Amino acid sequence: MLTIGELASYAGVTVRAVRHYHAKGLLPEPERDHSGYRRYGADAVVELIRIRTLAEAGVPLARVRELLGAGEEEFAAAVAEIDQRLRAEIRERRRHRARIARLAAGDSLALPPEVVEFLDRLRALGVDERIVQAERDGWIPLAAHAPERVPEWMARKREQIADPRFIGFYRTLGQALDRADDDPRLDGPADELAAYLTALAEERGEDYIDDAEIESPLVRVMDTHAFETMPSARRLIELLRQRGWTGWTKVGRVGRGRPEHGGSAEGAERVRMDG
Repeated sequence: MLTIGELASYAGVTVRAVRHYHAKGLLPEPERDHSGYRRYGADAVVELIRIRTLAEAGVPLARVRELLGAGEEEFAAAVAEIDQRLRAEIRERRRHRARIARLAAGDSLALPPEVVEFLDRLRALGVDERIVQAERDGWIPLAAHAPERVPEWMARKREQIADPRFIGFYRTLGQALDRADDDPRLDGPADELAAYLTALAEERGEDYIDDAEIESPLVRVMDTHAFETMPSARRLIELLRQRGWTGWTKVGRVGRGRPEHGGSAEGAERVRMDG
């Protein structure tokens, strides 16, 4: 025969829990022995383990009481139902764990893996982190707006960064970011970008420069963010327009029906300086 402390130890609960289950009518209270102590048999251990297991599974104590008095079939059906609920909770908790883990994963929290890979590649190629962040911030609304087009845009981006001229422009742009918007040295990056776009258009056609459709409101959001992030960007666009091209997010020939600085995420491939 077991004391209440021994019973609690065998069942993996506290003495207080045993008394609580007594008070709730879940576990019968044995009579006291001649010394005034309650003594428990092996069946009490089994019953207490059943109570603890059901309670830990989230079963309300009122329902536990019902199940303890149920027949074998009803009890087995209830256990199956509890198991199904627990499986669903486990799946949901795993999803929460995955989301929590992504909080420490930086860009991958809001971007597809191929975009994250592209951003990491820009960093590896020595592109200024401010430009990488501008690219990142531009891709977030793009990926949310048209996720089905991300593989297509990324294929073009990978093609672009394989061109030393494109990376060279990004590096030059990085050097220009620290200049005031009235700095005459911004003419150099503007010349370089215009030359790059002109050469690319001659080699691949103007449609290659901008073949991604993005709605004007989204273009304005992306352009505004780029101009706020990189103050010299607006002046660069003005200088670029003087050289026959216009646009930041959405790049195109002046007079070709393009918005003043409108956008294609990619502007195509956007040579979007902002990314």
